[in-house]
Amino acid sequence: MRETATSSAASASNGDAARWRAGAVALVVAALAAIAGALLRTPGVLDGWTLLHWIGKPLATAIVLGLAWRGGHAVDARLRRGVLAGLAFSLAGDVLLMLSPALFVGGLLAFLVAHLCYLYAFTADTRLFARRLPLLVLVAIGAAVLFFLWSGLAPALEGPVIAYVAVLVAMAAQAVARWQVHPGPRTGMAALGGVLFVASDALLAIDRFRTPIPAAALWVLATYWAAQWSIAQSVRTPQRQ
Repeated sequence: MRETATSSAASASNGDAARWRAGAVALVVAALAAIAGALLRTPGVLDGWTLLHWIGKPLATAIVLGLAWRGGHAVDARLRRGVLAGLAFSLAGDVLLMLSPALFVGGLLAFLVAHLCYLYAFTADTRLFARRLPLLVLVAIGAAVLFFLWSGLAPALEGPVIAYVAVLVAMAAQAVARWQVHPGPRTGMAALGGVLFVASDALLAIDRFRTPIPAAALWVLATYWAAQWSIAQSVRTPQRQ
């Protein structure tokens, strides 16, 4: 019976690994479609490239959400709930930011809630800011980005952007602290995801509010989905040896 149980566990582990590999391929295809559409579309025109972007962008995030939803039953329930909720709010933010510049604040709020969900998830097994150095480093980075952006921000956006940066930095710092307290592949990937999210949002903000970045969609979206993919690894079923 022990051999049968071991065989079943190994089969389930192999199936999980195959599902994530297939998901990675699907994510890359959807992400490339979204990035190509963003780079090649004509602003203000509903052309084929715009439709490709509109299809690929939410689809890419939905793929990561689906993978996390199907897996993760063996991990902490609070961690799983937080990551799934974060991905769901990220999907909502994707749609809001994609459809119209007028929905920017709504998209910002959706991602702010997503980061709060991730912060909730990463405190499932680690005290808040259990390591101070990551917090100090990321606060300094966030403050530097805010200082650089400030002259380009409309007064109405100053408060929401400050709040967003504060929550983003807290989430990333907690992800890194959690990895330092509990070193391992999944916590390491989540820490990488938090840092990549800071990089992605900094690039987005600089391009939008301060100075255009060549091929901005490529850098912003590539780091964004790398961040979401890395955070989703938090709820991936541990591989059996």
